Amino acid sequence: MLYFILEFVIQRERREKGEFMDFVIENGIFEALPDMCVGVVVAKGADNGKEIPEIAALLDRAISEAEQRFSGKKIKEEAEILPYRSAFQKLGINPNKYMCSIEALFTRIAKGKGMPHINPLVDLNNAVSLMYTLPMGTHDLGLSEEDIMIRYAGPDDRFLPFGAETEETPDAGEIVYAVGNTIRTRRWTWRQSEHGKIDGETSYVFFPIDGFVGVNDEKVKAAADQLEDLLRQYFGCRTKKGFVDREHPRMSLEV
Repeated sequence: MLYFILEFVIQRERREKGEFMDFVIENGIFEALPDMCVGVVVAKGADNGKEIPEIAALLDRAISEAEQRFSGKKIKEEAEILPYRSAFQKLGINPNKYMCSIEALFTRIAKGKGMPHINPLVDLNNAVSLMYTLPMGTHDLGLSEEDIMIRYAGPDDRFLPFGAETEETPDAGEIVYAVGNTIRTRRWTWRQSEHGKIDGETSYVFFPIDGFVGVNDEKVKAAADQLEDLLRQYFGCRTKKGFVDREHPRMSLEV
């Protein structure tokens, strides 16, 4: 009951200040993953409807370097990937059946399958993700004023898989990225939704960079630094950067 009272007070104070959107990691998540952290970069006012050749070249170079680095290797046994597989197991997720996004990405590249160019914002995210071997996401924040959260899924939640037309119901207790009852990402970093995807009209973006304190949090912060610099360089947009962990589980996304 105390948690909900505090949450109500926080929401009321935000409305009075004209603040409407936070990124929040639900307290219960840290019971399973006490060292979980998320680097945060927010971009606002980005023009994603134009081609940016420099970003395309950056992604191509990152793909080529990743292919050379991991060709012929078992990605699931690499040191950078093991913490995510371990975390999935702690969450009751079979990492062999549901791979963390970064493991799936490097597995594809190691087999010589490369990856497609989507649009400048997504391509930039993917390039930095490959450069730092970190799972990174992209979420359109222009669709809702509700908080985006990492939390446990509930019975009213719905997920529309990327490219699909039929919604799914996440498993009970599954860790998700969510906005209201709309699930943005299932099984933490496994699969992203059609809702919140980045397209040519997107201008307000949330980039989460998932990691672990004491394991790769310095890389998470370095990736956030570089992503913010590149967003300013190529998009000339306003940005905001932060770091969310057990000690600081909430961050405003207003830029």
